[in-house]
Amino acid sequence: MIEVGILGEDDDLELLNGWLVPKMTRNPPHDAIMDLTHECVRRLLPDAWRIRIQSAITTADSEPEPDLAIVRGPANRYLKRHPSPEEIALIIEVAQSSLDKDRNEKGPIYAAAGIPWYWIINLVDDCVEIYSTPSGPSDDPQYQKRTEQKLGDSVSLIVDGADLGKIAVNALFGDE
Repeated sequence: MIEVGILGEDDDLELLNGWLVPKMTRNPPHDAIMDLTHECVRRLLPDAWRIRIQSAITTADSEPEPDLAIVRGPANRYLKRHPSPEEIALIIEVAQSSLDKDRNEKGPIYAAAGIPWYWIINLVDDCVEIYSTPSGPSDDPQYQKRTEQKLGDSVSLIVDGADLGKIAVNALFGDE
């Protein structure tokens, strides 16, 4: 639609389950936490992996733009296409007003695609919701496991089955 002029490059939309959906507006806490998360993850991430920020990924019926996506490198492999689920280790969404959407719309999309790890940095409850064991395609795609880490706790960064280290939840919220 961009190529034929129906949509512009700057239209704030993403494709979810075959529908064009407006993206949530961002605010200073959202952007700052996204930046802090990027810093924390980058410190632990091997060079073979990349962090994409608010860039599209491609699933069977969607092209969401997660806040952060940990994908296989190098970056030039994505010059002609977006990352596909088998190249994605972790999706991270920073959520305040989008919390319900991230849990109930995007979560099932990521679970159906088989993305192994999904974090929601929940600004409402000051915690990180960690989802794992995706169902894959099904009538009701979901993550089978959900844990929650609060301030004072830490989260393990697991990429391609390897535990790369722990990140303090406080660091993600700028409370170190």
